[in-house]
Amino acid sequence: MMIRVLRGFASLRRGLAALSAIAIGMTLASSAAAATIALPAKYKQQGELTFAFNAAYAPMEFIANDGKTMIGLDIDLANAIAKKLGVKAKFVQAGFDTIIPGLQSDRYDLSMSSFTITKKREEVMDFVSYFTAGTSFYVKAKGGPAVASLGDLCGLSVAVTKGTIQSEDATKQNQECKAAGKKGVDVQFYPDQNAASLAMDSGRAQVCMADSPVAAWIVKESRGKFKLSGVPYNSAPYGIVIPKNSGLAEPVLQAVKAVMADGEYTKILKKWGAEQGAITTPEINPAVQ
Repeated sequence: MMIRVLRGFASLRRGLAALSAIAIGMTLASSAAAATIALPAKYKQQGELTFAFNAAYAPMEFIANDGKTMIGLDIDLANAIAKKLGVKAKFVQAGFDTIIPGLQSDRYDLSMSSFTITKKREEVMDFVSYFTAGTSFYVKAKGGPAVASLGDLCGLSVAVTKGTIQSEDATKQNQECKAAGKKGVDVQFYPDQNAASLAMDSGRAQVCMADSPVAAWIVKESRGKFKLSGVPYNSAPYGIVIPKNSGLAEPVLQAVKAVMADGEYTKILKKWGAEQGAITTPEINPAVQ
């Protein structure tokens, strides 16, 4: 009996040793992956990257039910990218239209707050693409106007988040409506998408505009109050926003590729129901317009 017990302990020790070796191997592999991506010394020394978010844009970035924790697709990806770079991710809330100025003044290191990449934005920032989305219209489910294109906005009131592509599109459309002899667009600017949706819910606006995954999420969570109108237009890549000459663009690109290669990227998109926005080839500054 004693011999059997001793053999059992020996077998258990071998099993535990094997598990320990596997765990150590996985840790070393993770560390090696991070070590192969050359991060500028400044960020290595501080041990973290500060990401700016306008966390009112579910499912991409928003506040959890505890009223303080940021969650969402972009948050999960930011954590995964920081891990590949061998540092921690720190998240800071900011107004969307203040994020780029904040990056320019070194208040933040980078941002992943659903920024559509454009040539105009590339003039002042570098971008690494990681997702794609278009713009959608959504209206009240009962009595809301039928909007299928920007041209249908003439004579309507539209709520948008300040500083977004949608704010630019609606403003430009206002000018085009007037130039065509039609009523202009009453463009209302709000600090975040929650405020824009509230404006429509309370009757101050007739139409809301947002990135397609965000609009779809809002409609789904509205419990029948809102509905999508028309189909998304102008699909374009989202980009991680990085200050020029920071030395971060190439390391972040490599980290995104690594997150895609190990399957974490697909897992995160599936978690948030956003698989339709997946891309296969991330790039630095890929804007075409």
